[in-house]
Amino acid sequence: MLKKIDKKAGNKMRIKKGDNVVVLSGKYRGVKGRVLKAFPKTERVIVERVNFIKKHTRPTQQNPQGGIIERESPIHVSNVMLFNEKIGEVTKAVFKTVGENRVRSCKKTGDEI
Repeated sequence: MLKKIDKKAGNKMRIKKGDNVVVLSGKYRGVKGRVLKAFPKTERVIVERVNFIKKHTRPTQQNPQGGIIERESPIHVSNVMLFNEKIGEVTKAVFKTVGENRVRSCKKTGDEI
């Protein structure tokens, strides 16, 4: 069961759609993938080729055959970590202020993400 998130808490997810991440725990530990979708309110992300489920679909006009479809399911954001392509390691994302703008950058190298 999903925990209720207080709306006043200001959920700070440092992982966004399009980021390359590595799964840290579970059945898919060590798998690299791209974040397809992020859900900040529930603190979950959908990662490409990770956490497949089988969904049973009934026949519709778009899919007259129906059947069983395999698709990715969300995993908790604490089970993934940002992957930096330049250094080939996992890293944390930190926010820096450049002028008046907040910019996400790599904690290890200081490069913008």
